[in-house]
Amino acid sequence: MNYELLCNKVIAIARLTGNFIRKESLSFDDAKIEYKGLNDLVSYVDKTAERQLVKNLKKVLPEAGFITEEDETENTYNQPFTWIIDPLDGTTNFIHGIPTFSISIALYEGSEPVLGVVYEINRGEMFYSYKGAPAYLNNKEIRVSRSSNLSQCLLATGFPYYQFDKQPQYIQLFTEMMQKCHGLRRIGSAAVDLAYVACGRFDAYFEYNLNSYDMAAGAFLVKQAGGQLHNFSGGDEYLQTREIVASNGLVTQEILNTIKKHFN
Repeated sequence: MNYELLCNKVIAIARLTGNFIRKESLSFDDAKIEYKGLNDLVSYVDKTAERQLVKNLKKVLPEAGFITEEDETENTYNQPFTWIIDPLDGTTNFIHGIPTFSISIALYEGSEPVLGVVYEINRGEMFYSYKGAPAYLNNKEIRVSRSSNLSQCLLATGFPYYQFDKQPQYIQLFTEMMQKCHGLRRIGSAAVDLAYVACGRFDAYFEYNLNSYDMAAGAFLVKQAGGQLHNFSGGDEYLQTREIVASNGLVTQEILNTIKKHFN
């Protein structure tokens, strides 16, 4: 498998669908919002974008299965390759006219991630990597930050928006984290948060109640850029446990120790 060639094709596919999403954002009618659940929004833009991505990715790798957010394709598992796709990560931002949303595409070979692309649409920033390569932003190699103490760090996170049973612990965690670092940011797109860790804008990112399509591509970028990935317990099963701590590797233990005080 020529992963570099495949990655170039995926980048072109992401850019094409990104053009569609950007165009729709200029005239989006919020009367077309649908609700999948409490505060869980979707629109025709998400669904159309997903169909476009699936159609074009099938052309470049017909033997691959899919895990997608909107289920606009017959999701297939246990294939030699699996695409994990979020066609519009940051739907709530998109609907409200906040210009931070992205396309997230990861490819797994068996249980191993081998390719990741995150396209931050409005800034035109294409983050990508593939097996055997470093991580890149618009053709320039990127690395995680070198901050070695939380007091030097800018962190990213996400807020619970429908699973509120852990909200009290999370607020306590926010309070402690805010006192230990330069600040906490909540952008509203997990894929972008992870891409920003990969390029050193954020020193670390943590969140729970995520799905695989939220973090698969971005997590791969962090790994390829020299970072570390864990769940809240410090294990490696972040996709399975639906919680992630992504960092530059230098502040991992300090963050995990703080999280463990509030989550056990």
